[in-house]
Amino acid sequence: MTDTAIELDRATRNATLASAALALLPLLLQLPPVLATLIAVAALLTAALSWRRVLPMPLRLLLVLGMLAAIVWQMGLVRPGRDTGCALLAAMLAIKSSELRSLRDARSLLGFALFSPFAAFLLDQGPLTTTLAALAGVSALLALQRLAQDEGHAGRLPLRGQLRGVGRLLAIGLPLALACFWLFPRLATPLWGVPERAVGTPGLSDSMEPGQWLDLMSDDTPALRVQFFGATPEPAQRYWRGPVLTAFDGRRWTRDRASARRPAPQVEAAASGWDYQIDYEPTDRRQLVALDLPSQAPAGSQLDADMSLGSERPLTSLSRWRLHSAPVQRFDASLSPYLRRATLQLPAGFNPRTATLARQWRQQAGADDEALVRRALQWISTDFSYTLDTPPAGRDPVDEFLFDQKAGFCEHFSSSFVVLMRNAGIPARVVTGFAGGTRNPIGDYWVVRRMDAHAWAEVWLPPRGWVRIDPTAAVAPERILDTLDDRLLAAADTPLQQRWLQLGQVGDWLRRGWNDLVLSFDAQRQQQLLKPFGLDDLAPAQLLAGFVIAALMALAWMAWLLARGERERDPLLRAWHRLARRYARFRLAREPHETAHDWAQRVHAARPDPALLALSQRFADARYAGTCTDLASLLRDLRRHRPTSGASP
Repeated sequence: MTDTAIELDRATRNATLASAALALLPLLLQLPPVLATLIAVAALLTAALSWRRVLPMPLRLLLVLGMLAAIVWQMGLVRPGRDTGCALLAAMLAIKSSELRSLRDARSLLGFALFSPFAAFLLDQGPLTTTLAALAGVSALLALQRLAQDEGHAGRLPLRGQLRGVGRLLAIGLPLALACFWLFPRLATPLWGVPERAVGTPGLSDSMEPGQWLDLMSDDTPALRVQFFGATPEPAQRYWRGPVLTAFDGRRWTRDRASARRPAPQVEAAASGWDYQIDYEPTDRRQLVALDLPSQAPAGSQLDADMSLGSERPLTSLSRWRLHSAPVQRFDASLSPYLRRATLQLPAGFNPRTATLARQWRQQAGADDEALVRRALQWISTDFSYTLDTPPAGRDPVDEFLFDQKAGFCEHFSSSFVVLMRNAGIPARVVTGFAGGTRNPIGDYWVVRRMDAHAWAEVWLPPRGWVRIDPTAAVAPERILDTLDDRLLAAADTPLQQRWLQLGQVGDWLRRGWNDLVLSFDAQRQQQLLKPFGLDDLAPAQLLAGFVIAALMALAWMAWLLARGERERDPLLRAWHRLARRYARFRLAREPHETAHDWAQRVHAARPDPALLALSQRFADARYAGTCTDLASLLRDLRRHRPTSGASP
């Protein structure tokens, strides 16, 4: 009987569906919540509808079209990327159970399901995803082992025996896998790239417009982790410089594309500075940040004329950067005519009230640019409030903010301040990045979250050049009405919830350890793998030799484990054949043509043994009649039975 003709019983079907669901889980956790919920509901609905019979083709086609429509609805008609492909894989796996009926269907479903945790690794390689993927792999092996037992009609082993079999399989392959991970020579850069995601992870971009940052600022996941070697900057100095935005069209700020081609500015920095290391979470973009201002670009990155760092490759995975920064004394003190024009540019016909106010202030301040800056900051401190609840911007967003609302967040403050300064004749630009950070006392490092995204201003004041001005920080403390930290703390209004939030520090420390041990293991760290043993900077040839030795040892281990087992895969047959070999030394070996009953009768005639007769009957019932109710007991008795004493013929 072929596996296509063997129908699944209820228990085996449930085990198969549970294994497929466990494989789907790590991928669902990486998809947009709404889409993940729809796919999970579709999986449950499909399993329920196909419980008694395979769904007809028109209904299966309708399910496929529904899943495609859900993906398009949630992700839009964009260029296919990793997230789109992974969502499609998850959707197809969710409705795969619509044709689950036989052993062959179950094997097909489990084989397809194993692609799901591997796809999840394209989106995240964290410890949670890895743990769920490992559990999915073990569950799939258990389910496949169950299918093999059903096909052989040999009865099922207890769970302990099944786990022992899966553990043996893992013990066979794990040493070779570890040898490949730790010792196989790694390339400094990959030979190929992973396609970019169609929906990028929230991160800094080359533009800023009203309302754009709300999604970023509502995300409390880490954007980067920083470890300082030596001195730690004060809070007022923890500005993490990202893209600098110069061009303004009345609503949207963008970068000056010529900054990559302009010569580097003259920067005079303080003698003392900060030496630190950044672990940057993936964003699928190229923008990097550094403590204001970086001294030079690390390998694999570029520093443009605005002193903004950019990676040479999209940040598709966790990356580590060693940097040095120092406080600035003079920054581009001699402003070029091109840059002066670019940082004074304003679109015509926008924000007329702001332009009128700036001209009035200029007439009153004369040539004193610093006095004009102080006046603007004093106005903000006196009349403005900080809040996240802001109405949609109109045609003149700066006028509306400065004269009508007088409340907003960093996006509004920085943009309006720069427009006000430019109208007054002071070169100014918007700088985006992050501000602040939270120290993790367990690992003694700093966590900068995506919600720490910030925008501030730079104004050009002779003789210092570019000077950082943070208009948001000028808001009086009593006028800070609503922040994301307030909302997070309000959600934790009980001691239990507060302790739960504190456990987040432990979780982040564990995540950082995982990043350091596994995700950051690159070619450079591999060369220093044996440094604790006195071997520094292993050459590729030495690494290759070490890998060959470790691989040979792993293969020898595999061969030894395989040699210890019987060729017979059925544990019942294996135990029966071992029993028969015990009688071979008494010249009572079982002939190939003999049935279990005939052989036991012949042995009993030569060496009376009622126990063997009973075992042969139990074996025949389990193997051919399928009536054995306690397979574990039968296996135990077969393994323990020994020939009785007595004369042989």
